[in-house]
Amino acid sequence: MEIGIDSFIATGAYTGPLNPQENLLAMETLLAKIEFAEQAGLHVFGLGEHHRKEFLDAAPAVILAAAAARTQKIRLTSAVTVLSAADPVRVFQEYATLDIISKGRAEIVAGRGSFIDAFPLFGYNLNDYDDLFAEKIELLLAIRDHETLSWKGRFRPALKEQSVYPRPLQDPLPLWIGVGGTPQSFVRAGTLGLPLMVAVIGGETHHFRPLIDLYYEAGKKAGHAREKLKVGLHSLGYVADTTQQARDEYFPGYQEMFGKIGKERGWSPPTRASFDAQAGPTGAYLVGSPEEVAEKILRHSEALGGISRLTFQMDNPGLTKAQVYKSIELIGTKVIPLVNGSTGR
Repeated sequence: MEIGIDSFIATGAYTGPLNPQENLLAMETLLAKIEFAEQAGLHVFGLGEHHRKEFLDAAPAVILAAAAARTQKIRLTSAVTVLSAADPVRVFQEYATLDIISKGRAEIVAGRGSFIDAFPLFGYNLNDYDDLFAEKIELLLAIRDHETLSWKGRFRPALKEQSVYPRPLQDPLPLWIGVGGTPQSFVRAGTLGLPLMVAVIGGETHHFRPLIDLYYEAGKKAGHAREKLKVGLHSLGYVADTTQQARDEYFPGYQEMFGKIGKERGWSPPTRASFDAQAGPTGAYLVGSPEEVAEKILRHSEALGGISRLTFQMDNPGLTKAQVYKSIELIGTKVIPLVNGSTGR
């Protein structure tokens, strides 16, 4: 199993944008973290895409290219590319270029995003939320699979015998579908025969099994071999020497971050009791000691019928740099060997 980290470069700037020097520090901190993750033995690092003041990931391909110049092995992916509000031609060109810079380590996880800010920013109607994604994933796949193509759709000017360059080193360029909890999204990924990255940021992970089964059933009906259909899992996580320490260190920043997001979305304020339930044996959060987190990853994998990738979402304004680095080190030196030692047996 591949294990890594996804980041949204959450700056904690809920009261106002950061100044240029603060942005510089946040970006350098992120790039150094990716370098350290590679040194610790993690397999993949992903960057989200948001267009709001509390995040610094509006141009993930640019940031990943900077990370590629400072690393050698770790895979670099979007998490997710908000494809509904993007031009598939430009997305392909950016990540094909990243693939060349990184010597074949680039990936795309395409999704619709959990925030809607990109739609008005780039002139799209939110009423076309699903239609936009369906059309654009079709075009992105066509570009990936054909150097020269003709294509026509509703939301983008037609292409007529148009060639798209550059071409990536990897053939094909890895493309995943990032999903939340919408059955249609799972069916679409299976029908297209694309790997599935499931974001489980609440509830109990095993409840997603029926949706995973839909994915496999759709893939089978579309004629895709089972080995082509892969499932990855993305969840909030943090590792410390003991489970109590991990929960105590992670909760204050979690409460701050989700309290602010919750106000915007009408959620109840997070409590320690609700957090502890999510961090418990069947909850989604991977917060605990290396041994407990490894055991939980294996339980999640079994509950979902097997996963091939797991990414931690570790952005948390309450954690110090030393705490984050210690967590990354524990993931690389303890969690990964425990998980892959067990799966190997």
